[in-house]
Amino acid sequence: MRILFILENYLPHLGGVETLFRNLSEGLVKEGHDVSILTHRLKGTKKFEVMNGVNVYRTNCFYSRYLFSFFAIPKAISLGKSSDIIHTTTYNGSLPAIISARINKKPSVITVHEILGKNWENFEMAKLSAKMHEFLEWVITKFHFSRFVAVSESTKKGILAYNVPDDKIQVIYNGVDYGHFNPERYDGRKIRKKLGIEKNFVYTFYGRPGISKGLEYLLKAVPEISSRIPNARLMLILSKSPRKRYDFILRMIKEMKISDRIILVEPLSHEILPNYLLASDCVVVPSLTEGFGYAVAENNALGIPVAASNTTSIPEIISGRHVLFEPKNPTEIAKSVVDIFNGKFQSKKLKEFSISANIKNYLNLYKILLSKAKQNFGKK
Repeated sequence: MRILFILENYLPHLGGVETLFRNLSEGLVKEGHDVSILTHRLKGTKKFEVMNGVNVYRTNCFYSRYLFSFFAIPKAISLGKSSDIIHTTTYNGSLPAIISARINKKPSVITVHEILGKNWENFEMAKLSAKMHEFLEWVITKFHFSRFVAVSESTKKGILAYNVPDDKIQVIYNGVDYGHFNPERYDGRKIRKKLGIEKNFVYTFYGRPGISKGLEYLLKAVPEISSRIPNARLMLILSKSPRKRYDFILRMIKEMKISDRIILVEPLSHEILPNYLLASDCVVVPSLTEGFGYAVAENNALGIPVAASNTTSIPEIISGRHVLFEPKNPTEIAKSVVDIFNGKFQSKKLKEFSISANIKNYLNLYKILLSKAKQNFGKK
């Protein structure tokens, strides 16, 4: 089978979406399939390269993922001719993908990570900008993809709200690399010693400082946590992108005068991240919205207690030792961290979201769509 992925971002850009498609594309290659990815070209990357068996084509679009929607169309059409399936994701790869699928008469799949709808207005953006993002989301659901894949039941509900027929939506959970997030492979004690936090209670946030991640509400909880756990320290493993948000977080820490309660760690590679997570007594996920919630599932796999927002997909994904709190509520966040410090948490059997199951489910979907396409072709 020949699969073409059209994605606005791919490696070396890192994030939950890139993790999903790296695991999926490389897994499909191992299964013997021919996989190509069309993405926007980042500074310092090649126009074409083979990465772990995956053909990666990068479109020159002035390093803008937004312009990728238009500049990628010719290459998408060209690559689509020899493909069996065209697969994309929200947002900026959807237009070239649906155009290529229509022109080349190929089955198409779009993976939807989350639907924000009216919640765009909660992300502190201008009202016009929020309306434009909501409109773009609506437009994508009107594209006639062969199948919409939701990464959680929560995301499926969001797609249904835009009146996409139920039989055109399928839930396929993202996969977690349990071989990588295996607590037996790492030693958090060395990191605690390195950072001088051997005697501290350490609660950790990691990832992007984007508005949807709710980090500022966790920072507002720091004084209350420190008053109730004097030796508590918040470890921030923080991406520097988006830069404006990163700078905003640093200013907030300074203005709140909580620098002595913060351990700021430079962005870490995927390979060493679990060492730092295992140096934590708990991990906090204060997100306002999550389509799947990798941070929750990864730390559940490591056996680390998790305090997380009771919103969107998080209650659906979370397991192990955990506490759920009301999002955007610093008092609730502080209480949850203190509860974990005192050994008060819920405990559930580990939920597993394996990469192998993710690949198997997508392959089954591709086969179904190809079979339907052949049947329709035979009727013509």
